[in-house]
Amino acid sequence: MALQNKEVDALVQKITGLHAAIAKLPSLSPSPDVDALFTELVTACVPPSPVDVTKLGPEAQEMREGLIRLCSEAEGKLEAHYSDMLAAFDNPLDHLGMFPYYNNYINLSKLEYELLARYVPGGIAPARVAFIGSGPLPFSSFVLAARHLPDTMFDNYDLCGAANDRASKLFRADKDVGARMSFHTADVADLAGELAKYDVVFLAALVGMAAEDKAKVIAHLGAHMADGAALVVRSAHGARGFLYPIVDPQDIAGGGFKVLAVCHPDDDVVNSVIIAQKSKDLHANGHHRGHGGQCAHGTVPVVNPPCRFGEMVTDMAQKREEFANAEVVF
Repeated sequence: MALQNKEVDALVQKITGLHAAIAKLPSLSPSPDVDALFTELVTACVPPSPVDVTKLGPEAQEMREGLIRLCSEAEGKLEAHYSDMLAAFDNPLDHLGMFPYYNNYINLSKLEYELLARYVPGGIAPARVAFIGSGPLPFSSFVLAARHLPDTMFDNYDLCGAANDRASKLFRADKDVGARMSFHTADVADLAGELAKYDVVFLAALVGMAAEDKAKVIAHLGAHMADGAALVVRSAHGARGFLYPIVDPQDIAGGGFKVLAVCHPDDDVVNSVIIAQKSKDLHANGHHRGHGGQCAHGTVPVVNPPCRFGEMVTDMAQKREEFANAEVVF
């Protein structure tokens, strides 16, 4: 335990120093200094760690909240920069690999789709999806539309009109995905009746950065989404909670949802993923009409990434086939 506490103290000290250095930067727009500091920050936060950032002291919590705001601002500027760069091409979608973290979005969207397909009862074949907090580079919607949901319409919502203008330009030359992609400038708190038309709603990690704000957003979705609709919430785990807000599954259950799965990747997919379903058997306060909410008893269904399970099964099948076809020599 002492060794673990020493490891946590060393990590918090390192993150505190990086926060101080980032806060002193004259601008968070992409530059060698900005890129170097955020690369060092991500490198420090991604490996598995015993830290529980929700239990840190007030000073560390204040530092973490400020760091998440800086990360949000820097991420927005990075995406805007690359969105403008991509928009200069005749078909921007042919050049998405220029963005340094594009593969991370590919892997995250694959994970989310596979979790939905595995844990939502009856699977998913959504006619319409909403992505809340899509930003100037709506990679998640694009990857889901192009690779996993070829018949689905996507409504992307963001508070920033400039972000939506940038995003819409990326799809101007694509007759398939572009025709299924629309962008709306709106606060999720102002959405009501339209939320009922979606089969799946994705909630970006940086929508409602404070815990109480995130809980309010989830409760609002629970009040207006259709019964049976799925909710995908991006969260964080361990030291990755210095980069993104951590969402408590209790808040999701309290918003009128049944939590189906919680997944904490340990690879280059930084965000955790929580899959939930709007339940007609839940009151607005999140309790079952019978014996209380699923998460009220602490039985949060934490699962492994299904993609790894699939790779394991494929590998085992190949080995069985190789063994069956091999010549036996005595």
